Amino acid sequence: MLIEIMAAAAEAPQNKFGFAEALEQGGFIAYATVAILGVMSFGSFYILFTKWLEQNKILRQTSEVRNTFWRAGSLREGATKLEKNSAYRQIVDDGIAAEEQHAKMTDSLEAHDWLHGSLARSEAAINAKLAGGLPFLATVGATSPFIGLFGTVVGIYRALIAIGIAGSASIDKVAGPVGEALIMTALGLLVAVPAVLAYNYLQARNKKIAAQLSGFSTDVLANINSKGAVKPAVAAAPAKKPAPATTAAGAQVKK
Repeated sequence: MLIEIMAAAAEAPQNKFGFAEALEQGGFIAYATVAILGVMSFGSFYILFTKWLEQNKILRQTSEVRNTFWRAGSLREGATKLEKNSAYRQIVDDGIAAEEQHAKMTDSLEAHDWLHGSLARSEAAINAKLAGGLPFLATVGATSPFIGLFGTVVGIYRALIAIGIAGSASIDKVAGPVGEALIMTALGLLVAVPAVLAYNYLQARNKKIAAQLSGFSTDVLANINSKGAVKPAVAAAPAKKPAPATTAAGAQVKK
């Protein structure tokens, strides 16, 4: 009896329902849809991590500007204390260059307007660089659900064809195409949700950085127009601890 049951089970058709099987049933359209969503997902996470590192670098430089830059005697001296190719160094260098260029002009253009416009262009260039890649995240968040929906529609269409050919809506005829359709919907959402969250997160940090750069640019403009007389108030540098006194024998004397 047991042998007959095992033989019947071996002869019974084996229906496999899984992700790989669903892709095989979907053919070229299913593979193409998954490949497109995979590229979108990889690009989204790549932009998220690279932009996050770039933003962290600028946010770290903000504290350095507060602690070191405004303690310098002049903008040129303070610029040497900033990292090369940094956002704050770019604003200072552009401000100094604008001041030198205005001295060579022969028209009646006011110094304030020229300097303000030059620093505004510098800020805009930095903000544009920080915003690079965010349109891709927005595009992925808006379109990936529809790409998944396209795969869903194709899967449902294939299920309807299978029902029409079989003449009945048996589960073994429609389970594969319907499962493929549901997988495509889930993949579209799985790609879209992280992209939207990453876009909003990076956009909020960009706004914070833009506000800090705008404040710094205003301080640089005031410092240039006042010939160095106006600068933000900064905390005094921590006093260095005096070296311990030593006796003639070289032993340290505690005070």
